[in-house]
Amino acid sequence: MASIFSSIFSMFSGGGKSASAPAGVSSEPQPYGDCTIYAEPQKEGGQYRLAGRIEKTVDGEILVRNFIRADMFSSSDDAIECTVRKAQQIIDQNGPSLFSDGAKVRQV
Repeated sequence: MASIFSSIFSMFSGGGKSASAPAGVSSEPQPYGDCTIYAEPQKEGGQYRLAGRIEKTVDGEILVRNFIRADMFSSSDDAIECTVRKAQQIIDQNGPSLFSDGAKVRQV
């Protein structure tokens, strides 16, 4: 019975997973418009969390937008595919404002 409560508590407390854990897998950079998408799903247990980054060169400087979502996948290939689609959606929805603040690195 205690293990059930421990499991439930772990789900809500993060389960001891480090938010700065290295990405589990990565793929080749994908150009999209004037940006480059890097799919970097994070391995968590037996699944992969949707995560990646979008980069754009502005005035000779590389600006980075990192993103992590709650979506989990059982295969790294599915996670990579959905990460690329999510990054394309972020780029399309935000347009030029995605990088308009000039911050070198930002979470989106």
